[in-house]
Parts: sequence; C-alpha cells; structure tokens
Amino acid sequence: MKICPYLESSFEILGRRWNGLIVHYLFNCPNYCAHFSDMRKDLTDITPRALSLKLTELAEHGLVEKKTTVDPSVQISYHLSVSGQELAEALKPVHAWAKQHITLEKG
Repeated sequence: MKICPYLESSFEILGRRWNGLIVHYLFNCPNYCAHFSDMRKDLTDITPRALSLKLTELAEHGLVEKKTTVDPSVQISYHLSVSGQELAEALKPVHAWAKQHITLEKG
C-alpha cells in the first residue's frame, strides 16, 4: 500500500514541534490574530527565537500571515489565513480524541 502524499505533507507540517499548537492558539484568539508579544507570553515553553522561526515556517506554508503596523510604534501581529483556519477546524476531532484518550500528568 502506498502512503498518501497529501497526508504525508500534512504531517510534515504538523509533526514539527509547536506548529499545531501555534495554529490552535491563533484559532482561539479573537479574529484568529495575536501579537507576537502575547504569543511569547502565553506560549511559555517556547523561546522567542523558536517562536519567530515557527511563525515564519507556518507563513511559508500559507497557514499564517504576518501584519506589521506602525502606529506610533511598530506592532507585529500574526493571523491565521483561511487555509490555517480550515486546518484548525480539521484538528478539532483530534483535540476531542486527545481529551478523551490521553491522560495528562499533574505536576
């Protein structure tokens, strides 16, 4: 049996650390948009450099779009593209499955 190339490509994106979580995070933000500083504050286990690299990677895949505004200081925000929103919707059953079948350690 041959592996589906579409599924393989999808897992190449989602299988990288942080990518799925960043998509999920933005999906749960108002207007699917967040400032870099807010993401850095809320996603506490990722370094700022890694977050920047991951956002660039997601943008290259067309899942995230970067907006820069100068008003009065430079503000950088990221929002999910339509494709990113569709991916986040597709991940909802995975999220539901995980809540039902995965036990998280309390520490």
